[in-house]
Amino acid sequence: MNNDAKKKCADLFAAAFAKCLAESFATATGAQWPLEVKETPDAIGNKGTPVHFRLTVEGVLSGECFAEFYESQIADLVNKAAQQQGTTPPEEPGDALTTFVASAMEGLSTCISSKFGAVTVKVERVAGLAFGGMLVVPIAATQEQTNLQVLLYFGAPLLEALCAGTEGGRSCEVNASTVLPKNLKLVMDVELNVTLRFGQRQMPLREVLELASGSVVELDRMVDEPVELLLDGKLIARGEAVVVDGNYGLRVTEIPQPVTSHFLN
Repeated sequence: MNNDAKKKCADLFAAAFAKCLAESFATATGAQWPLEVKETPDAIGNKGTPVHFRLTVEGVLSGECFAEFYESQIADLVNKAAQQQGTTPPEEPGDALTTFVASAMEGLSTCISSKFGAVTVKVERVAGLAFGGMLVVPIAATQEQTNLQVLLYFGAPLLEALCAGTEGGRSCEVNASTVLPKNLKLVMDVELNVTLRFGQRQMPLREVLELASGSVVELDRMVDEPVELLLDGKLIARGEAVVVDGNYGLRVTEIPQPVTSHFLN
């Protein structure tokens, strides 16, 4: 199999990894961290101390690859996660990153298993590695204000197993929100109306007609339950109501699924 074919097989795995990692980051920080596979790495993007993880694939596939982060780039991520959780940022950002990467492995295992059969992906932090001769696939954040690049280095056994499994033309189904299409980027400045919903209730027409000043309508949500943020009637986030400069606002605490999926599905 030629190098282009190997690169395509590695890209499929990398796209699944990017999707699951982005979801883990979103859960930890309460904000979106969209990631996409790039053709070539940013030569000047990674500076400082590297943080390495070994991803070990076991089951009907076997092999390993390595994920490379840099502390200088993950500091913002770790700080936002600490702010979201109301804790003090750790002195060692890599410790918090280990938790985020580990939480993404369940989703990655599910995605890979949907194609090849029963597979588990385990992760461990490692150090003192050199990656000469390995196939590298870069993953980077799509938000311009976020400087984050992850490099995936593929070992030969895993790469060969991935290629053998995709020779039939099948591919691991990856949520389309992982790779942000260029067409969607063209409309990023379009303004959309979103609605904050504290609750709802179905009422017979008779009760609606009887409404008058002073009437109380009981909703289906308790006062301590999160309120919902809707886009065109679709739930995109949950959170708690706040007051900002005299106006109602929403502090987001949960994003059920990547927002881009509402546009792409």
